[in-house]
Amino acid sequence: MAPVIWGLPLADIKWSAFKSSNMWNNRYHLRRTKFAVYQGAMIFCVVSESLGTDTLSQYKDQQKNIQNQYPDANISNNDIIGSFSYNIFAGVFVATIFGAAFFFDLFWPERRESKSVQWAWKICSVLSVLLVLASAINLTVIISTHQAYLSDPTGSVPQSVRDSLKPVLNYGKNGEAIASVVLLWIGWLFTIWASYLMITCTSYITANGPLSTHAKTTSTTTPGALEAADGKNSAEGKIDTEGKKSMGELSQI
Repeated sequence: MAPVIWGLPLADIKWSAFKSSNMWNNRYHLRRTKFAVYQGAMIFCVVSESLGTDTLSQYKDQQKNIQNQYPDANISNNDIIGSFSYNIFAGVFVATIFGAAFFFDLFWPERRESKSVQWAWKICSVLSVLLVLASAINLTVIISTHQAYLSDPTGSVPQSVRDSLKPVLNYGKNGEAIASVVLLWIGWLFTIWASYLMITCTSYITANGPLSTHAKTTSTTTPGALEAADGKNSAEGKIDTEGKKSMGELSQI
C-alpha cells in the first residue's frame, strides 16, 4: 500500500494524470485556466532566468580573463552580475510556488487544506509578484542606463582588445540581456494572473468545494451509476406490472 504524506496518498502520483483528458477537463473550478497560466508564469520567468544566467557567466568570465591577462586592468560590471543573480532567485521562487501548485492540483484536486496552508499559498503568490517586479525594474534600469567600465591606469590593454571585448560593455547593446528583461516583464504579467487565480480559487474552493459549476450541474441533471440502476429497476418493475395486468385481463376473458 502506498504511503500517505500530509493526508495526500502517494498512489495518486501516476503518469496517467498527465493525459490531456485529465489535465484539461472542466470537472474542477478553473482547472484548465490555472494550468495554462501557472505554466506561462513559470516558463517565461525561467527562460528569462536562463538567459540571464548565461549573460551573468559571460560578464564574470570577461572580468576574470581581463584581470588574469592584464593585472593592472579591471572591468567593473558587478551591477549587472548582481542584478541577474537576484533574477535567478526570483525565477526559482516563481517556479517553486506555481510548480508546486500545478502538481498539487494535478494529483490531488480534491485535497483538503487547513487555513494556514491556504494563507501560505496566498502570501507566497503575492510575494512572487513583488519579487519578479523588483527584478524586472532593477534589470530594466541597469541595462538601459548602465554599462561596464574598463579601468586601465597603466594602458596595458591594447586598443584591439578593447574593441573586441565580448560581451559588449554597453549593457543596452547586449541582445541576450535585453531578451531576458523582455521575457521577465511578460513573466511578471503571467505571475500577476497566476497569483489572482490562486487567491480567488482558494477562496472559492473553501466556500463551494473543488468542483466546477459545470460539473455540479452535470451531476444533478445526468443520472449517475446508482440513479441509472434505479431507473432500470423502475422500468423493469413497470414492465413486470404491465405484464401481470395483461395476464389478468386474458384470464378474465
